[in-house]
Amino acid sequence: MTLQERLALLVKLGAYLQEDTEERQLAIAYTERYNRWLTKANSLKALESFATTFLAPQQLEAWVANYPLLKETTTAQKVGLVLAGNIPAVGFHDVMATFVAGHQAIIKYSDKDQHLIPYMVAYLIQEDERCADYFVRVPMLKNFDAVIATGSNNSAMYFEQYFGKYPNIIRKNRNSIAVLDGSETDEELLALGVDIFRYFGLGCRSISKLYVPEGYDFPRLLGLMDNYKDIMDHNKYKNNYDYNRSIYLLNKVPHLANDCLMVVEHESLLSRISSIHFEYYQGVEDLEAKLNDKEPEIQCIASKMNLPQKNTVNLGQAQSPKLMDYADGVDTLQFLIEL
Repeated sequence: MTLQERLALLVKLGAYLQEDTEERQLAIAYTERYNRWLTKANSLKALESFATTFLAPQQLEAWVANYPLLKETTTAQKVGLVLAGNIPAVGFHDVMATFVAGHQAIIKYSDKDQHLIPYMVAYLIQEDERCADYFVRVPMLKNFDAVIATGSNNSAMYFEQYFGKYPNIIRKNRNSIAVLDGSETDEELLALGVDIFRYFGLGCRSISKLYVPEGYDFPRLLGLMDNYKDIMDHNKYKNNYDYNRSIYLLNKVPHLANDCLMVVEHESLLSRISSIHFEYYQGVEDLEAKLNDKEPEIQCIASKMNLPQKNTVNLGQAQSPKLMDYADGVDTLQFLIEL
């Protein structure tokens, strides 16, 4: 298949994802049945994002235009993909990039998410049977030329041991942050709530820590975050909130809370489900030093502030990556082109 044929199929897939088909309903239902964190609403949001951002023709053309070597004939490689399952279809970008590069994706799906991406792959094969050669589902990776593996810091150690002799991208834990200066409007802070609560805070682009100036008005922030208290209707989230609140109270950990979120002062970027960490900064130089120290752990920075030498997104946009927003800042498509 030519590059243009593959891109045309992806555009058709984008339109298909927006159709309320029986296949989409079943994929979403099975996904939620086997992983209650991957709700119907969140799966629909993920598919909508793929359709309107990743698979829109203008975005696809602009994306591949950054890679002139992509238009040359390449020798197809077998690329092993170890996908995560923390949010719906989180590994789709890797699958799509491998297809665009003209390689065969040898896919090890996460036990937590085994239905959404296969539903998309099935459509591509239905539209063009040649696609069957591009996607192979396996229970265990073997017979591959390169690897892209996503997991925790612990699993990354094993990935490096098993896959270290192959060309690879091995991703570890990363978290996202928001930097506030206190001048944010109610609308901007409500947008921040999307970054915090979407996907229950389980994604690497979910905001798990705030950097705020001394004297920051947390009661105002928590008051606005109460607009998201419907999240407590989800029993797993509510159970985590109740449990973690009890732990904080029993251990006398200072914290602030509303009906759906707890705020705790802590240096770590990784916070418990239903809670978010914060850290004070004193001036621009102090803030820059703190961000530089944590840079290897940061996936995304949301802020309205002008932060020199930092790539930021607007508040409310952390959970809406573009095609060029590569995980861990590693250009996946360039890696695939150079195989």
